[in-house]
Amino acid sequence: MSAPLPPGEIGGKSTSAKVKLAVGAIGIVFGDIGTSPIYAFRETFVGPHPLTLDTLHLMGVVSLIFWAMTIIVSLQYVAILMRADNKGQGGTLALVALISRKIGSTNRSWIAVMLGVFATSLFYGDSMITPAVSVLSAVEGLTTVEAGLADFVIPIALALLIALFLLQKRGTASIGKLFSPIMLVYFSTLAVLGISHILDFPGVLAALNPWYAVQFFMTDKLLGFLALGSVVLAVTGAEALYTDMGHFGRGPLRISWFGFAMPCLLLNYFGQAAMIMNLEAAAAAEAIQNPFFLMASEAFRLPLVLLATAATFIASQAVISGAFSVTQQAIQLGFVPRLSILHTSETEHGQVYIPFVNWVLMIAVILLVLTFRNSSNLASAYGIAVTGAMLIDTCLMAVLFVAVWRWKLWLALPIAAVFFLFDGAFFAANLPKVPDGGWFPLLVGAFAFTLLTTWARGRQLMRDRMSEVALPIAIFAKSAKNSATRVPGTAIFMASTTGGVPSALLHNIKHNKVLHERVVILTIEIADVPYVDPIERFEIHSVSDGLYRVVLHFGFMEETDVPAALKGVESCGGMFDMMHTSFFLSRQTLIASKRPGMAIWREKLFAWMLRNSATAMSFFRLPTNRVVELGSQLEI
Repeated sequence: MSAPLPPGEIGGKSTSAKVKLAVGAIGIVFGDIGTSPIYAFRETFVGPHPLTLDTLHLMGVVSLIFWAMTIIVSLQYVAILMRADNKGQGGTLALVALISRKIGSTNRSWIAVMLGVFATSLFYGDSMITPAVSVLSAVEGLTTVEAGLADFVIPIALALLIALFLLQKRGTASIGKLFSPIMLVYFSTLAVLGISHILDFPGVLAALNPWYAVQFFMTDKLLGFLALGSVVLAVTGAEALYTDMGHFGRGPLRISWFGFAMPCLLLNYFGQAAMIMNLEAAAAAEAIQNPFFLMASEAFRLPLVLLATAATFIASQAVISGAFSVTQQAIQLGFVPRLSILHTSETEHGQVYIPFVNWVLMIAVILLVLTFRNSSNLASAYGIAVTGAMLIDTCLMAVLFVAVWRWKLWLALPIAAVFFLFDGAFFAANLPKVPDGGWFPLLVGAFAFTLLTTWARGRQLMRDRMSEVALPIAIFAKSAKNSATRVPGTAIFMASTTGGVPSALLHNIKHNKVLHERVVILTIEIADVPYVDPIERFEIHSVSDGLYRVVLHFGFMEETDVPAALKGVESCGGMFDMMHTSFFLSRQTLIASKRPGMAIWREKLFAWMLRNSATAMSFFRLPTNRVVELGSQLEI
């Protein structure tokens, strides 16, 4: 019989903790989907395929938004995918790791990995477009306050975006404290504005009936299909709910979504439709150009613009932070070269800043704003990346049903088919946008996919070539025993694999003719789980007198701080004193060859990525004055 819970844990503290997490999630997770009302409803009527402003289309669109939010966000992501956690973590890469671990190294697992990598690649395109379209759409609200401010929209938007990227190196710990209060006020304002207009035209609530969406499609088949390309803007950010599950937990996220965020969003969308339907034809045609801001009276319009701008700033911050986190995961999983990673919080390991990613995103966002000029043009580029990632998540979800959860086919196939129908329709409806800007995220995705797969393949080839020429450690131990002088101290030789002797150790004994009293061949292995149990951190093998092979295991969400990890190692000839320990690193210079493996251009690309990657010294946080690098050449 299990012991009863302490009194403080019954309802009180546990409920209080859940509520705090749910409130915190409002400020971090829901920024992207929360700022969609600024432009999503408008784009269905003034976008590339404008609709007639009549009851049929207004009711049909708001009905589509309601059911898209219900089926895709609430059912697919919140109800189902949140159950697919990898040791508490969510997101496409975590889902791929979960699937791969369950089904092993098969063709199916390889396909799942490639789908996950492509979804990650599309995310980079999304993380460039989201700040641009969100901030620009909010600043455009100034034109509803004073038409003469139109010429200042782009300069103000650029100034805000540049400031946003310059602030990244300071971390989100301090500014993050303001996120939740601002977003709580913002979402509450969405609800209040929506309710005020729904009360003027309560008949709009009839759009909860899916028949209005069906009638829309039956009347305007082609336009109804194309309208999905704009309707999907209302659910952008759904994947953030799943990705950020590890930070807040599925319970608090579900509470904040169903109890607060979703009702506020839907009230605002229905309120926008009600406002347009309650206007004369001429006034409606003018109002649809910016319905979100025109919901407020003139006295409150400027405060609404400022509040929306703050909300889009927060939404952009969350997406940029997400790009840092995804990149860190991709580095750990071996798809991205080592990059300089700065930790911006002493208490929160997940708060990182990657300068290279930050500056690339900033340059891309500035170019997007200057090229597309307004949020409507950017919205055309937006949907394709989001719907592509959603469709990939649906493919992985189908594999999850059958291969991981072991659902019966009669249950798994119909459920997967429903989501394929919706996500596939949204993706197909966005394909006509490709010439109008949808090419941008596809181009970014293709470029990122090429880089990620080239790095992963190149690393594998490099390891294979090094294994071919590696000297078995048993033979090395025998030959080195009498041919080298032992000197005081500890030498740690970093090795990429757990087999053979690293080239740095061979070069050291060849040229210096010495071995330290304690020699450790250290390999870092990244598991396909977010965090590794501290008990399973070390794997130690004693090879011979004073020679050890040590494997340190880290999760793909963990920081690979080698000196900190070695403090916990005692059964390897004693404790490690960093002042008497030298780290020897092997640094390979690659020579492209015509050996089968990769195309020559990919070999050269991989060699360039290797030359420009961060050194192991900074990545593994090795003491700078205790590192020796020994180079060699290698053909792949």
